[in-house]
Amino acid sequence: MAETIKISASSRTKTGTAECRRLRREGRVPANIYGHRQDPVAISLNEDDIRTLLTGGTKVLDLDVDGTIDKALVKEVQWDTYSTHVQHLDFMRVDPDERVEVEVPIHLRGNAPGVIAGGILEQQVHEIAVECMAVNVPDDIVIRIGSLEIGDTITAGDIKDVPEGVKLAVPDDTMILHIVEPSAEPVEEQEVGAEAGEPEVIGQKEDEGGEE
Repeated sequence: MAETIKISASSRTKTGTAECRRLRREGRVPANIYGHRQDPVAISLNEDDIRTLLTGGTKVLDLDVDGTIDKALVKEVQWDTYSTHVQHLDFMRVDPDERVEVEVPIHLRGNAPGVIAGGILEQQVHEIAVECMAVNVPDDIVIRIGSLEIGDTITAGDIKDVPEGVKLAVPDDTMILHIVEPSAEPVEEQEVGAEAGEPEVIGQKEDEGGEE
């Protein structure tokens, strides 16, 4: 299960594009925290803390805003064009004793025999919605693909390796991945050599020399 960590943030009274750009130049990330019948609060966080939070896979945290601690979930992350820097974050306040729905990443484990044999693994879903207690949000959902052959598929209903107390919040027939035959190589058209000459045009008269 996800480990609860603590991150400090500062409230901010100024908003808007210019202010957000100024914060980013200073190595801070603009964000908002909302939910639980409380007013939204504009905040900013240290970029290094955000990077640690996201790379660690942790979703639930104790967010310390000017000394007031809220338990929160990362609800939305906005990246820059190249997905290298976080531009903005949304946090949602949660009650540790309530169930929440949140998306977590899917990680594949093993080597599929179908891929080894030349098949192509096509993964349609990379994150999946789960429902669980706020303090028990898993870091990921693991799918083991070590027995998959060409033509095999995995849907949400096939995923059995789910942590206790966690259930998938998507229909059972949701396609997650499948292994397909490799595409056939296109056949190149044979070029007609120059020695083949011009095609005969039916009905064309031979040139009898000069205009009439």
